[in-house]
Amino acid sequence: MIELFGQADAHAAFTAALRSGVLHHAWLLVGPEGVGKASFAQAAALRMLAEASATGVTAPGLIVPKGHPTRALVDAGSHPDLRVLKRLPKDAEKPDQDIARSVTIAQVRSLQPMFATTPSMGARRVVIIDAADDLERNGANALLKNLEEPPAGTIFLLVSHAPGRLLPTIRSRCRVLRFATLDEGEMAKALRGALPDAEADEIAALVRTGEGAPGRAIRYAGLDIDALDDAIAGIASDGDPMNARRAALAKALAGKGNAARYEAFLDRVPAMIAHEARSRSGTRLKTALDAQAAARDLAGAALGLSLDAQATVFEMAAIVATLR
Repeated sequence: MIELFGQADAHAAFTAALRSGVLHHAWLLVGPEGVGKASFAQAAALRMLAEASATGVTAPGLIVPKGHPTRALVDAGSHPDLRVLKRLPKDAEKPDQDIARSVTIAQVRSLQPMFATTPSMGARRVVIIDAADDLERNGANALLKNLEEPPAGTIFLLVSHAPGRLLPTIRSRCRVLRFATLDEGEMAKALRGALPDAEADEIAALVRTGEGAPGRAIRYAGLDIDALDDAIAGIASDGDPMNARRAALAKALAGKGNAARYEAFLDRVPAMIAHEARSRSGTRLKTALDAQAAARDLAGAALGLSLDAQATVFEMAAIVATLR
């Protein structure tokens, strides 16, 4: 069962629309990455399909009880009236590696045969795009045509972490549903549910580093993120004049066995610099903003261009050192 945490306003707005019987054909789910937008889209899709099925559903909110035939089909990934578009692996035999940089026009066009027919198991079909920010330009234009002339019974759920990157014409055709970061209590509850074997100290550390986004925090699980943050903070504090800390950190994060911690490091440095910038002013603020931009660019290039991990960590740590 999909568990949803927080986001009471978004839930209330969507369920009110469901109860009204007048459901907008396209919804734009906006908010920071990792706060539950994709989980909400999945739960909303399941509920809409269950309501439209022959068996219906009477449970409150977005709940679809275990054992409902629609749930079984969705859980198996075989419901004919649900399609999810997301970035695909470049190599089908390595689904967790080398993910494509965009959702392609071919993926959007693959919806057309389904749109040429009526829904198979009820009066509705649902298309989830996770994330709409990842649509390549031609794919976005192809989607726009569907939003302008929506196929009968079709509801689009577009997940967006950065709605400003979307075509204004796409945004204008969607009803916006806003998602906020979770408070500490909601974060802890979400993380305990997702990581039942984690120790209390790790949950507390993940609550701090997740900054209200459980999806982000879960990516850090098991990576001793506190130690990583302490190493970054130490370099920022004294500038590491002898390069000893930089060299040690670069060596510790190199190698295939350390790939997850390396990626966490690339994620944490820009975030930690941004946090530091909020407490600065004047020239010290400019230094932090320049460092944050440089760290963000390097992190993007490191993964996109498969830069050498050890050299990248050393260079990233040098950026951190400018904060001293």
